[in-house]
Amino acid sequence: MSGNPDDERLEKLRQEKMQELQNRAEGQGGQQQGNEAAQEAAREQAEAQQDALLKQYLTDGARQRLNAVEMSKPDFAEKVKQQLVALAQSGRIQDRIDEDQMKDLLRELRPDSKSFDIRRR
Repeated sequence: MSGNPDDERLEKLRQEKMQELQNRAEGQGGQQQGNEAAQEAAREQAEAQQDALLKQYLTDGARQRLNAVEMSKPDFAEKVKQQLVALAQSGRIQDRIDEDQMKDLLRELRPDSKSFDIRRR
């Protein structure tokens, strides 16, 4: 993953943002602000790790499809991302996931439709 100029630039921006949050927490001096800044930094770091894993294991087409789903159904997309990260961390993803595989995965993880049948007697 290293060597890509975009990845290096993103990592540098993340480090600068974390430093800014830490400086802001220290400048305000309160324990509460320090905890909030630490939680914010931890949340951003977790998101960065999740994005890095998704970038590593998804093709461009699969990422675009996931982004499209995220625009319309952010909660569902977050669940899918968590599932993908869990699969990647457990070593169950052998190769990169392409767009067709992403379609299948989205179909499998889609919540049951809330439709109902009306029967006449």
